[in-house]
Amino acid sequence: MTSRADIDVRPIDESEFPDWSRAMNVGFLREPTISEDLLEARRAQFTPGRTVGAFDDGRCVATFRSFSQELTAVGGAAVPADAVTNVTVSPTHRRRGLLTRMMAQDLAAAKERGDVVATLIAAEYPIYGRYGFGPATWTTQWTIDVPRTGLDPRWAGPEDGGRIDLVDPEDVRKLGPELHQRLRRSQPGAVSRDELWWQLTTGSVRFLPGFHEPYFVTYRSAAGEIEGMAAYTTDETWGDAKQPLNTAKVKWLTGVTPAAERALWRYLCSIDWVVKVKTGYRAPDDLLPHFLPDPRAAAVTTHADWLWVRILDVVRALEARTYEGAGALVLEVADAGGPAGGRYRLEASADGAGACAPTTENPDLSLDVADLATLWLGDESAVRLAALGRVREERAGAARQADALLRTSRRPWCPDIF
Repeated sequence: MTSRADIDVRPIDESEFPDWSRAMNVGFLREPTISEDLLEARRAQFTPGRTVGAFDDGRCVATFRSFSQELTAVGGAAVPADAVTNVTVSPTHRRRGLLTRMMAQDLAAAKERGDVVATLIAAEYPIYGRYGFGPATWTTQWTIDVPRTGLDPRWAGPEDGGRIDLVDPEDVRKLGPELHQRLRRSQPGAVSRDELWWQLTTGSVRFLPGFHEPYFVTYRSAAGEIEGMAAYTTDETWGDAKQPLNTAKVKWLTGVTPAAERALWRYLCSIDWVVKVKTGYRAPDDLLPHFLPDPRAAAVTTHADWLWVRILDVVRALEARTYEGAGALVLEVADAGGPAGGRYRLEASADGAGACAPTTENPDLSLDVADLATLWLGDESAVRLAALGRVREERAGAARQADALLRTSRRPWCPDIF
């Protein structure tokens, strides 16, 4: 067995990208051989210096990639983020510290660049807490039993003067980016989408075999403004008695107004032959079930952690967001070997603005940097974390005060996977 010291962890050059891609497929249990067409398409994601591999005797055995991203904080400010993805270690090289080495290199570079946070979508829950990441948003999927909804099957369009239109992929690439920008300006937890994201969702660039072009649909308000858009696919299933039993699967649905969301869900539940609608990943407090006369027709099929956040700069992170009222807290943040450890005073004003600075005052709360990340976007309760032993009150009532400042009226949500 090769010693840990003899395994070379470093950014790859472009000539090593095929070997790196093979190793990534191995780690994700996909076919290791990649066609030249797919490999060429994947090169669009190659970023020099941020595509990292571990090499044993010249063979890539672990992969790691990061890219620049913006994450919306509470209040709508966008903070620069280091988005981590494509993390694998081949089964022959587990438990040798390769992920630790790759992560350390990446987070150090992110801090040096001035990123406020790092982000990722965790395939496995136990891995990333030890690197200072905490689950900051959750996601829920519903399956809608269409006949049970109580909706009028004769429905032919929105009743608010708006309209639903099927559109083509080029329309999505033209109209979608601005619509998503509108959403993420008001949605804590949302992340930026680059041009490649729109190419992938519309099929103009294809990384994986088996891509099926979705249907795309838009909602225009009575004033003619695009306020919603969705992508969905359908299967073709018929029962033994020659009755249609088709399912529509929503790939994504964006609505910047409740009227747009209502109209799009209503449309999806009105498609002839469709008896089930799978919603895809939605916010855990999504309005969807209550758009239906019978909310029980929407059954929860998935509820799980989603976006994980790692705070790199406590002062900038706490100053980027807004707060629910006035108050002050002194936080003792533990970050073993990381950049965020220390004691900080947070002071929120009545207008929602926050100021943060290092301090020597006695702490009100002590917590790990990963738990600070779960509180930062407003979804978690400091009182709950104290009950779990993950937050320690140094002053009686401090956890309840933290909730009054930090928690939000609607839950944060990340619509994307990366």
